Amino acid sequence: MINIPQKEKEILKFWQENNIFKKTLEKDSPKGDFVFYDGPPFATGTPHYGHIVASLIKDMVPRYWTMQGYYVERRWGWDCHGLPIENIVEQELNLKSKKDIEELGVGKFNEVCRTKVLRYAGEWRKVIDRLGRWVDMDNDYKTMDLNFMESVWWVFKQLWDKGLIYEGYKSMHICPRCETTLSQSEVSQGYKDVEDISVIAKFKLSQQPTINKQQASSLDKFKDNIYILAWTTTPWTLPGNVALAVGENIEYVLVESQGEYFILARQNLESIFEGREFKIINKVNVRDLEGARYEPLFGYYLGKDLKNKENLYTVQIADFVTVEDGTGVVHIAPAFGEDDMNLGKEKKLPFIQHVKMDGRFTYDITDFKNEEVKPKNNPQATDKKIIEYLKGKNLVFKTENFVHSYPHCWRCDSPLLNYATSSWFVKVTALKDEMLKSAQNINWVPGHLKKGRFGKWLEGAKDWSISRQRFWGSVMPIWQCQGNKQQTTNNKQQEGCDNVIVIGSVKELEKLSGRKIDDLHKHFVDKITFKCDKCGGVMRRVPDVLDCWFESGSMPYAQIHYPFENKEKFEKNFPAQFIAEGVDQTRCWFYYLHVLSTALKKSEAFKNVVANGIVLAEDGKKMSKRLQNYPEPEEVFNKYGADAVRYYLATSPVVKADDLCFSEKGVDEVVKKVLLILLNVLSFYQMYADEKLEIKKLEIKEDTNVLDRWIISKLEQLKKEITDAYNNYDLVEATRPLAGFINDLSTWYLRRSRGRFKGDDEKDKIDALRTLRYVLLELSKLMAPVMPFMAEHIYKELDGDKESVHLEDWPEVKKDLIDQRVLDYMEITRKIVELALAKRAEAGIKVRQPLRKLTINNQQLTKEYADLIKDEVNVKEIIQKQGAGELQVELDIEITDELKQEGYLRELVRLINAKRKKMGLTVKDRVKIEYETQDETLASVFEKYKDELLKLTLADELVRVDKGLEKVKVNGIEAGLKIKS
Repeated sequence: MINIPQKEKEILKFWQENNIFKKTLEKDSPKGDFVFYDGPPFATGTPHYGHIVASLIKDMVPRYWTMQGYYVERRWGWDCHGLPIENIVEQELNLKSKKDIEELGVGKFNEVCRTKVLRYAGEWRKVIDRLGRWVDMDNDYKTMDLNFMESVWWVFKQLWDKGLIYEGYKSMHICPRCETTLSQSEVSQGYKDVEDISVIAKFKLSQQPTINKQQASSLDKFKDNIYILAWTTTPWTLPGNVALAVGENIEYVLVESQGEYFILARQNLESIFEGREFKIINKVNVRDLEGARYEPLFGYYLGKDLKNKENLYTVQIADFVTVEDGTGVVHIAPAFGEDDMNLGKEKKLPFIQHVKMDGRFTYDITDFKNEEVKPKNNPQATDKKIIEYLKGKNLVFKTENFVHSYPHCWRCDSPLLNYATSSWFVKVTALKDEMLKSAQNINWVPGHLKKGRFGKWLEGAKDWSISRQRFWGSVMPIWQCQGNKQQTTNNKQQEGCDNVIVIGSVKELEKLSGRKIDDLHKHFVDKITFKCDKCGGVMRRVPDVLDCWFESGSMPYAQIHYPFENKEKFEKNFPAQFIAEGVDQTRCWFYYLHVLSTALKKSEAFKNVVANGIVLAEDGKKMSKRLQNYPEPEEVFNKYGADAVRYYLATSPVVKADDLCFSEKGVDEVVKKVLLILLNVLSFYQMYADEKLEIKKLEIKEDTNVLDRWIISKLEQLKKEITDAYNNYDLVEATRPLAGFINDLSTWYLRRSRGRFKGDDEKDKIDALRTLRYVLLELSKLMAPVMPFMAEHIYKELDGDKESVHLEDWPEVKKDLIDQRVLDYMEITRKIVELALAKRAEAGIKVRQPLRKLTINNQQLTKEYADLIKDEVNVKEIIQKQGAGELQVELDIEITDELKQEGYLRELVRLINAKRKKMGLTVKDRVKIEYETQDETLASVFEKYKDELLKLTLADELVRVDKGLEKVKVNGIEAGLKIKS
């Protein structure tokens, strides 16, 4: 048996030395181009099983469509920009903040980033090659290349010209560590369950509301002792409080407890006052609360000159207030939440931003100035300090720890903050209807993603924040006029004009600036200014870089430098036929491709998607180098071979967006139950294939052996099943049937045909050899996309017509060779065998022991099927009784002396052939058999069945000796046995 991993390495060498991949691209492609988009990975780490699954899918599908007669370009790309690279450089240079980067110099920082981009490119090439994936890594594209970045600018300019880009001030999530905004999809990637601390704070009323007009005078005694209770899960936002919000349709009450009076919603009183006595004094009309004033928890902004200060620290009515959690009163900080910000605009509330973009308190917050509000290493620390401060002022009613899902930065893992700031946006909401319409043209695998994860994300799509306050990335190509800032007579500066120019090409920038442009990164283009064509002022670039997902969404255009090059090629082949990536990309890459293609082309970007799930460790946990809870891919390749890994993954739920707990045992099972069985079939064929025999031409006629007709019918059925599945991008259904067919080929066709290969009927032997060769050759083509190494090995061993199986056309289904009658009767035949063998097992009789007869009730079969049953069940006679009932079998289990002797013969043949195999003998090797026995019954078997024994064991001589032979057991009888070649 061959060493599978070693054989794969030999095949890899053959592919490389003979440029087989290149030849597949150069061969005739009568059906034209098949385009697929390959999402570029970062080379900042080594490839893991998630990358291997995606690469497998991206290899199988192009291999299939290439064999179907298409030209499938496969060009590798590298993702080069964004926070992943920046974070690595920050760690290596011990840079703690953006300020550190700026002090080092943006140019120096970016150039270091450039050097880190491809640090593991060599490791990637090694793993991808060993996996057997065919992709052009020599002619790769990089998102940091000038051509790629220029096309990104072109995309941006197209959106600008369509009125789809605007600058806005909104509440968004920011990463305080990276000091930048994040998009909706980026935020969605980083949610995880954490423990936080909540607080119910006491806001003391300073201007009393009318609780009940009839009893107004009785409230005088409460005058200095009424608090509104508000619940918050973000205590760090309390210094920025400007108002309290109550719900119009919520029932509020005045409650007395321990000498203090509280206003809150009635619904959750029991849980809020748990452990302390309370008494409801009266109902509170929500309209009477509106406009009431309260004393601030913190007095930092009382003396500040604030816009709309007249509404500071007032109670307002809002439609987003609920009683699902908390007190039915919401603390409002417009700088830290979308609802809060909208209410602030509606009610003309002051805007207080007491936290900076770096996540630290401003110096206005004198008791906590410059402290991090959500420290990464201890997210509760500042909340606890705030609470302790308020406790000291008797302004805390209750605190509680709780677990909730909280967003974290998808790259640096810092807790995010909801933060109002300015950003540039793509007006996705204006595209939503068109996006939903074009999405109907996309085929998803698995199908539920179309209306589920992807469809629902589209329905909830918001405008896309695309500006990032970072350094290493494609820059925003927006230049703004700085104005002709001259002193006027009233000593105020004149801002000049508001001219904005968006640049869509290098040539355009060169023309405006009069400079040669070789690089579009921030540290180059930030130096480029030019004169405003309206006022003569200086035009400077907006300092932000683009969200890296804008680059990713621009990939179809930028990878071929469209529209500056390859214009006809692109427009002929857009949208792509196929795309594949992890299921998480439904909200990222797949989504942004769709947004930009809708904006630019009013079309979907891709026709078919295969989304894979996550590969976890065998124990269900995330794979971790630190925990060492998974085998390295290269180790598994070298132990079992890449084909075993490929088939294991391709037939698993992971290629249908479900998670997979990777099991090395599963890979081992593929080797044992698929690859080794197939190799045994090939080896058997080679044992009997004679170059002198004409066995290359398949002939199927009416009188052809039923086993040949059956396996050919099964093969043609398999072709159709696999072809249909590949056409539907259902990779599981395109690969799983291979294992079942290989099992049928070995355990039924080959086992029931052994006598034909060894027999004296020359025609029948040639028919069997022709059939088996045809089946193995066609099977090698069907296997080629998923198990390319084994397919190549089988094809080469069978002397296929072409240089490589991968230069073959996809096998055509020959419907005329599918004999449904044979398939149906063979299925019945095998069912009868299954029932009969169950009867043997029940009686405890081995199959090698011949029995007298098997009776089949209610089924009639022709002789050729009956003979198969007779041989397989090992009975002398088959009796068939016609009837209308269910199929039943009866087995005669009486063993006569003669049957017993035949059982000894069968066991002797097995023992001798096992010894032959152990000695490494082939069918061409003749042997001499020596035996010794004290049992006369066994001795008579040797004599009586001598000729048959010699024939079945390929022996020329049978000799009885007295002693000295290795002892064996023949159905419980001790004997001596020796084989001499």
